[in-house]
Amino acid sequence: MTLVQRPSLSLGIEEEFMILDPVTRELKSHVQEIIEDGKLVLKEFIKSELHQSVVEVGTGVCKDIAEARKDVFEKRRELAKLALSQGMRIGASSTHPFSHWKDQLITPDVHYKNIIDSMQMVARANLIFGLHVHVGIENKQTAIEIMNEARYFLPHLLALSSNSPFWQGRRTGLKSYRTKVFDKFPRTNIPDYFASYSEFERFVEMLIQTNCIDSSKKIWWDIRPHPKFSTLEFRICDIPLRADETLALAAVIQALVAKLYKLRSQNLGFRLYRRDLIMENKWRAARYGIEGKMIDFGRAIELDAESMIHELLEFVDDVVDELGSRDEVAYLHRFLESGTGADRQLAIYDQTNDLKKVVDYIILETHKGLGIELPPIPRTEPETA
Repeated sequence: MTLVQRPSLSLGIEEEFMILDPVTRELKSHVQEIIEDGKLVLKEFIKSELHQSVVEVGTGVCKDIAEARKDVFEKRRELAKLALSQGMRIGASSTHPFSHWKDQLITPDVHYKNIIDSMQMVARANLIFGLHVHVGIENKQTAIEIMNEARYFLPHLLALSSNSPFWQGRRTGLKSYRTKVFDKFPRTNIPDYFASYSEFERFVEMLIQTNCIDSSKKIWWDIRPHPKFSTLEFRICDIPLRADETLALAAVIQALVAKLYKLRSQNLGFRLYRRDLIMENKWRAARYGIEGKMIDFGRAIELDAESMIHELLEFVDDVVDELGSRDEVAYLHRFLESGTGADRQLAIYDQTNDLKKVVDYIILETHKGLGIELPPIPRTEPETA
């Protein structure tokens, strides 16, 4: 085990939001208008995605969680104000409760045209919204080694972030239906173990040589060495409702990377598990969120997901003070007490039997802590699952 340059552990956070019509509560293909005005304020940190009802904002490179907190709140606030100024709203949910992908326009861009040409309806139907967290690891071999070990914890993160229980007006029975929509894409899910960065490079070169991909950007695993930045990118999470929840997830991800590096600096390491075993836990996380059971493969037993998450928090506890993220990591206990975004969306639906009320709740939660007063929500006929 060769120890090299200590990672910077810098943070970069990307959030994908729904653009919503506040009257119909449906998705609105309006991203080009928002970006046109948004470039003046958010510059290169705002961008479109495949569908015109999706808008992404990202932070700059943040040295620590305090800097990330400031950046995340500022970006979300500015985006919310832009949407309001154009009669729209933003919402943080990884699927819309009832809008259909077929009604959304595709962004006119060569990159997205190529994706549609290649994957057809699989791409057109990929109307989902995620959270991506980058952690700075400058040495590529270190990034691969930490990626191998961090894979085990990806289902824990998915369970905590689960926030997509509805799809096209139906209650799916899953807490993260986004993961099943994205499964249809090639080169997704949890990656295999790579013995070295050179082995990963050979894997990418083989895919390019055989015309599977034209660059490593089209490898969309739940965790990957970023093709452009010197980061390990965690892509497993649903977009959570509140900015505080985004910060909590980013903080525990950063702490996990720091802890795994710390073990390596002590000539230790975390046990590696087969991809197929980790995928069992990912399914459970997508299906049940934090309310089901997950598998402790070391002991070969089932445990409550909540117990597994407590083990993750205990595992990283000795690095969070050094990172200055004690408060953000502690916030994760609120997920365990009040439920994830999926749990709370379902609770609103159980109370109201109205998916439009669920959208109203998503909008209100998305704006929590931003200091923005929203106009009154119009009354409409209920939308039921």
